[in-house]
Amino acid sequence: MTEQTAAPAAESVPELPALPPVSPPSAPAAESVPELPALPPVSPPSAPAADSVPEPSALPPVAPPSAPLPPMPLLPPAPRPPRRVLRAVARWTVAALVLGGLGTGTAYTITSTERTDVPGLATEGDERWDFPRLSLPALPPGAPRPFSDGNTAEVHHADLRRLLLPAPAGATPDKKLTGGWVSTEQLVSEYGKSARPAVGDQLKESALRHIAARGWTMPDGTSSRIYLLQFNSTAYADAFRDDRHIGASAGDPLVGAARMDLDETWSGGGKVENTTSYVADEPKPFGASQVRQAYLVAGDTVALLVQSRRGAEGTERIPFHQTVILQNQLLG
Repeated sequence: MTEQTAAPAAESVPELPALPPVSPPSAPAAESVPELPALPPVSPPSAPAADSVPEPSALPPVAPPSAPLPPMPLLPPAPRPPRRVLRAVARWTVAALVLGGLGTGTAYTITSTERTDVPGLATEGDERWDFPRLSLPALPPGAPRPFSDGNTAEVHHADLRRLLLPAPAGATPDKKLTGGWVSTEQLVSEYGKSARPAVGDQLKESALRHIAARGWTMPDGTSSRIYLLQFNSTAYADAFRDDRHIGASAGDPLVGAARMDLDETWSGGGKVENTTSYVADEPKPFGASQVRQAYLVAGDTVALLVQSRRGAEGTERIPFHQTVILQNQLLG
């Protein structure tokens, strides 16, 4: 058994050719690599040669600080707007210049011409009278204006005679009513005989301080009289208005006017705050003359304005309303 399982004999196996010995890889032979050309040596950067720097005299001269700077380069122009926009802008510009020129010319004309030369302000054209420029009188030191915060009593501290409306241009002054103080009898004489006793008694009992009056006559014959009645307080002034039924009616009849009606054309134009005006006139048919009247109540003062004119034409409404407005402004 031992012999049957033994390996075959050595001579029965053919011999393999001997392999060449394996050597480790090695770098290729030096002679097989081509030689590279030698690089020039690299040297550190150095300053340029002296001969490459320009001489100082060759540099451009430097401008002093005070010399103007060279012009800045212009920005590229913006795209032009369409022609329609340009035409519209041009039209509106021309229109604005024309209107501005007209306004300036008009303002200069108004301020440089006479009042009678301006159509809207002419005395002859619109029947208004030419009053002088109005101004308020000076007050005593420390006295407040009426209707101001420091004058709750609504008292006029200024000289009452300075608050009378002056006569217009061309007027003939009234010799009795010259702008000074007048008596109670002078005021009562403006009323009809039947009304004089009641008006006189109330004035004596109502703490009336004084009465200032002015009158004039215009070339067309219109006579104007203004009376300012100052009481000790606004309560007496209001009581005179209420007792004489002023506002509810035209009040007591005046001389030459048997009947007086409230003027429906009066709208209170030129009304000053805290003042009240009541305007009336004599309706047609009137007698030899027509009478117009107005009462103004301003704090402690009551004003009576009377205008009359003989003839069939009667008094003119516009100059009378103008007189009422201006006197009301002086009192307010």
